[in-house]
Amino acid sequence: MEFAEVIRDRYSCKKFDGRPVEKEHLDAILEAGRLAPTAKNLQEQRIYVVQSAEGLAKIDKLTPCRYGAGTVLVVAFDSENVFTYPGGKRDSGIEDASIVATHLMLAAKNKGVDSCWINFFDPEVAAKELGLPENEEVLMLLDLGYAVDGTKPLSNHEQRKPLSETVRYL
Repeated sequence: MEFAEVIRDRYSCKKFDGRPVEKEHLDAILEAGRLAPTAKNLQEQRIYVVQSAEGLAKIDKLTPCRYGAGTVLVVAFDSENVFTYPGGKRDSGIEDASIVATHLMLAAKNKGVDSCWINFFDPEVAAKELGLPENEEVLMLLDLGYAVDGTKPLSNHEQRKPLSETVRYL
C-alpha cells in the first residue's frame, strides 16, 4: 500500500470480529514500533501484547473500548530512562511512546489490520492491573484486529480543516 493511502485510509475501528492478529503481521507491526525514533535513541518504549482470554478480560475491566479486538497492544515507557529537556519541565517519555504508537498504528493499516487508539482508561490502574513494573507508565492501548464486515469510519472521517487553518509559516 502506498504511504499516502495508509495515512488517508486508516481510521479508528469500533467493531472488530475478535480474530487475533496473525504472528507474521504482528511481528511486522512490532518491528515498525521498534524502528520508531526516540529522543537520544533511548528506546524507552515497552510494548505488551495481549491476546489471551485472561489478558483481554483484564483489558475489558480497564475500558469499555476494546470493541471486540482480538489483540491489544499496551504501549508504555520506562519513566526512569527518558531524556529531560532544557528547563526541566518536560521529558521524552510521552512523545516517544506516541511516536512508537503511531508507527504501530500505521504499520497495522499497511498490513491490512484495523486499529483503534484507546486512551479511555486510568493509566495507573492499567499498570497495576497488568502487573507492570513501577517505573513504567502506560500511554495508550492499541486495539488491533479485523473489522466486522460493513464497519466504516465515522461519518466525519474525511472532514479535514484546510492547511491554511492549521499551518503558519513564520
